[in-house]
Amino acid sequence: MITVSNLTKNFVLHNQNSAVIPVMVKASLDVKAGECVALIGQSGAGKSTLMRMIYGNYLAQDGDIWIGKTNVVGASARDIISLRRETLGYVSQFLRVVPRVATRDVVGEPLMALGVDPSIARQRAENILSLLNIPERLWNLSPTTFSGGEQQRVNIARGFVYEYPAILLDEPTASLDAVNRSVVLELIERAKSRGAAIVGIFHDESARAQVCDREIDVSAFAPQVN
Repeated sequence: MITVSNLTKNFVLHNQNSAVIPVMVKASLDVKAGECVALIGQSGAGKSTLMRMIYGNYLAQDGDIWIGKTNVVGASARDIISLRRETLGYVSQFLRVVPRVATRDVVGEPLMALGVDPSIARQRAENILSLLNIPERLWNLSPTTFSGGEQQRVNIARGFVYEYPAILLDEPTASLDAVNRSVVLELIERAKSRGAAIVGIFHDESARAQVCDREIDVSAFAPQVN
């Protein structure tokens, strides 16, 4: 479902005489349907960079990133939008939403974008918000006013309200208490059981051991220093 092959990434520092900084060379990985693969490596090894390239936020200099039948490398903006709407979910560490939009609508928006009736989308949003222990009194409020842990759970609810065939998870259990951590791990297990291909960054080693089938050390893709 997710195939990365011979991926190369450089950063260009335009404010420093356009200096080119190689950060990744010939990165490759495969993630099958129903599999969760963890990206590991020391801070700065390139885990988040690889995740952002898979999602299409960072451009690659060379190589391929196949999500199903779409090659993210070289894809048009329209194709990337379609991929994110229908196929590739992303749970980040940070909540980025339009201010003053109610939490139930923030969570239900991925379904509404696919044409699901708003009332049905809101009901599904409410179900997963309840599962993640977001109190009903908060559902009509903007999540921008919530605590860090509550915002993280809204991110997770938004990422799992629709059954994406492929999912990217960036520290999904960070900022969570033990009860909600268990709920999130159960959501990941359910996604795997229905056939979702998942790539995740988990600094929580016990969480990684519970839900991940394999680990890939992105340090192996670091440029060689002469």
